[in-house]
Amino acid sequence: MNFDELISQYHWQNYPVGLSGCRNTDSSLEICDYDLTIFDENSPNVETIQHKNDFVKIHHGSLSETQSKILVQYDDMQIIQDESWDLRMLLSKIKEKRNILYKDYAKNSLLESIFCCEKAKQGIKESSIFAPCWQKSASFLLADGIMALNQMKSGSCHMLDVMRKFEKNPINEKISVVNETVGIERATPSLLQRMLKSTIGFSEMINGADSSTLIQKKHDYFISNSMLSDCYFYLGYETKENFVKLKDSIEKKPDLIHVLKIAFDIEADLNLLQQQANLVQKSSNEILEYIARR
Repeated sequence: MNFDELISQYHWQNYPVGLSGCRNTDSSLEICDYDLTIFDENSPNVETIQHKNDFVKIHHGSLSETQSKILVQYDDMQIIQDESWDLRMLLSKIKEKRNILYKDYAKNSLLESIFCCEKAKQGIKESSIFAPCWQKSASFLLADGIMALNQMKSGSCHMLDVMRKFEKNPINEKISVVNETVGIERATPSLLQRMLKSTIGFSEMINGADSSTLIQKKHDYFISNSMLSDCYFYLGYETKENFVKLKDSIEKKPDLIHVLKIAFDIEADLNLLQQQANLVQKSSNEILEYIARR
């Protein structure tokens, strides 16, 4: 990747620029995108662009950022451009506080998971069509919490494989709850093809059309390499990321349930849904209690 060429093309010469994500590690796949952060203090919206044969996700960051969810993504960031040394100073502070930041992000993810469980259970009582979507989101947020407590960044392509390799302990044993309630055992090529179309459709509704080709490319890679469970997790996680952007207004948009039913591969059995919401909530609470004692 010629970063200088990209920076010049988009006129980012006056801003600190850093590379994060899996392309900054030894575990990236050939279909992984580049996560490039431009510290221009602009909107945090993410834009996906194609530069020659590569896909690049453009993040806009702030050097005064305080949210642990964002700061942990900057951990071990590769500096591409930083004439002022301001980015170096930010990354130095993150390194000093990384334990605190990962723990804070984990706690926030687990609390948000519990919130989604409550929304799911409330939705069951009130016959809300979105109750299963809340439950799915809760499961993925539990996964986010587990990843953070292992001081690993969440990333939809690699998370399932990374979690398989975690050492056994009281926190990581809850990965089985994630797998059970996300539904990865349901993955088949035909189901994944249907989920793909709806995942792309929902992403385009929320983010525009810039990410559709990348989602398609990752799906195709997983299928060609017989990684059906990983593909199922990836598509569901991408839908979760977009669903939570609408969490404050989703109940006012009932038409979205048509695409979400397939994108999330949601469960119609309300008794099972209730059991799953209770299990995820119990797991999140147990992890919070466990880390509070440490």
